[in-house]
Amino acid sequence: RIEETKDPIQQPNNSIMNPIKLVLAAASLAVATAFTPTAFVTRATPRFTTTSSLSMVQGQGDSYKKVYVAGASKGVGRLVVDKLLSAGSEVVALVRSDEAVAELSALDGVTAIKGDAMDYKTVEDSLYGCDAAITTLGGGNGGGEDGKWVDYTGNNNVIEAAGILGVTRVVLVTSIGCGSSKDATPPSVYEVLKDVLAQKQKAENVLIKYYTNMNWTIIRPGGLVSEPETSKAILTEDTMAIGSIHRGDVAGLVVEALSSKATEKKVLSAVDL
Repeated sequence: RIEETKDPIQQPNNSIMNPIKLVLAAASLAVATAFTPTAFVTRATPRFTTTSSLSMVQGQGDSYKKVYVAGASKGVGRLVVDKLLSAGSEVVALVRSDEAVAELSALDGVTAIKGDAMDYKTVEDSLYGCDAAITTLGGGNGGGEDGKWVDYTGNNNVIEAAGILGVTRVVLVTSIGCGSSKDATPPSVYEVLKDVLAQKQKAENVLIKYYTNMNWTIIRPGGLVSEPETSKAILTEDTMAIGSIHRGDVAGLVVEALSSKATEKKVLSAVDL
């Protein structure tokens, strides 16, 4: 479900300030796990403003029959493929390895294409014929020899190709800490992640500024956890939301958001309750 911000954060009583600070510090570490090994995950309760529920009903928007997934070989992108298939969509998956092509090609309903998202022509050719695109591309470990990051260049290639080909529905997965959610991340954590967050934010900005005719959605997960999904995750417009989220829950929210009118042209944070 989505939660829509209505009321400001209530100021805590000084007598409970220290416990709250400890919880938020733990939450900030969880955000960093989007780019670090699972062993470093710290559990935390997500923080929100007071909110009112905004229903997200699968099928209330358009139904997409052939969905492009960039970053489909592992992590959230791989789980997105499974959930799209369960929802009855055909999937075109862009992956980089022969192993990933073999694995995904074995699934009914998947066309796996080997290619590099850093190459625009590869992205455009593989996206042709799809009616929606989801990109979960991210590296978080620095640019290549040419200084380019997949977090920006790869995602930007998907966005640009979608625009050229007339694919009007795009879901971009980035991270809490980008753009308006910067203040949700404590300064010490942001300092560690600032380079990759800046690249992801550049991709967000391109989508928001230049693709006004596109029904885009940006989803910013908190710290990623690899355990089985909880089915308790939410999307919220609260830019101060912070916490961890299971990869399977992110994938579920992404696929649900794809067909929801309520998420179009919105930037949403994703955390587990």
